[in-house]
Amino acid sequence: MFTCWHRPVHKDLILPGLSQSGYNRPVSAPVIEHFSDHLYEGKVNLKDLLPEEIEQFFALLGEPAYRARQVIRWLYVRGESEFENMTDLSKDLRARLAEVAVIPRLSTRRFQSSKNQDTTKYLFELPAGGEVESVRMRYLENLGPGRVAVCISSQVGCAMACDFCASGLLGLKRHLKTWEIVDQVMQIQLDVREQDERVSNVVFMGLGEPLHNYDNVLRAIRLLNLAEGMGIGMRHLTVSTSGLVPKIRKLAEEKLSIRLAISFHATDDELRSKMMPVNRRWPIAELLQACREYQAVTERRITFEYILLDGVNDSVAEAQRLGELLEGIHALVNLIPWNPVEGIPYQRSRPAAVRAFQDKIEEFGIKCTVRQEKGSDIDAACGQLRLRDLGETRPRRARTA
Repeated sequence: MFTCWHRPVHKDLILPGLSQSGYNRPVSAPVIEHFSDHLYEGKVNLKDLLPEEIEQFFALLGEPAYRARQVIRWLYVRGESEFENMTDLSKDLRARLAEVAVIPRLSTRRFQSSKNQDTTKYLFELPAGGEVESVRMRYLENLGPGRVAVCISSQVGCAMACDFCASGLLGLKRHLKTWEIVDQVMQIQLDVREQDERVSNVVFMGLGEPLHNYDNVLRAIRLLNLAEGMGIGMRHLTVSTSGLVPKIRKLAEEKLSIRLAISFHATDDELRSKMMPVNRRWPIAELLQACREYQAVTERRITFEYILLDGVNDSVAEAQRLGELLEGIHALVNLIPWNPVEGIPYQRSRPAAVRAFQDKIEEFGIKCTVRQEKGSDIDAACGQLRLRDLGETRPRRARTA
């Protein structure tokens, strides 16, 4: 259950007004003004609100708190976007909601599936303009049948400019709003539900640097985790960062049980700064100190992602240095074979180099895995998202309540 909002509502915010249908109803202007940071087309965007804020919204309308739970189930369990279909609400209340609030949704402009059908890339059109990509992945050996993982975006483009990543080629266009982040998962959830599947894991590894859009990402995490909604467990939510040290420390203060992944990719500051300009601001020593502080608070293992580039960062000596750097940190090293990106001249490490790197890391007693490649044939693998036009139009799906 979510925490109820107990602050008293000022009576001057619940003013009688005569609507077109003749009923006495609360005037919408004070409510809209109260939620001015969460508007869509001039109305309150309920998808952009946390549970306690939805309770507050209904309190301002003079409605009891349980209305929030009813609407949340419609939003995140049934995926409803029309008030008129919320049949456990009175017709009068549904009409009042339509006057003051709105439930937008992302439209799936195109989608593309890999040859083996285990990966699908979605191109979502944002109502305010622009597009964003998300990826649905099946991992039968890890998640089991009926469960899928989703990689979602937190920004349109990315400001980090990592030289091995396609997303950085776009530059940063804007931060995604809370609802635009959550609705990527919601729309994929509605899609896979038709195949008796559900989204069980979410990784913030799509377009953008999640911690650069900290507030909206954190709100999205709370909504995805909502027991009355999609109910995705905190331990099944992963946030990946290139190394924004102050935000890592701030995230530790939240004391969430989410998984933290660090895009590491090099063991000395000169190389990492070349590959990842963020390292010039927060070099390796400072980043690792923040990781230790994060772990001291959360007691959660941290994943260190490491893209292997032939002749650049894939030597056994690099693996030795990585093992030494991670001493004292409860870590998982996830090796990522580089996925080709047009216009970026790196080459993928040879299989023998990958095995040697992994063996050396494991000599330090650190668990080391090689990421299972998915979606590279449709440019949906790690580092390949760049908002290219996709090749197949999504057929319209009949709406179901």
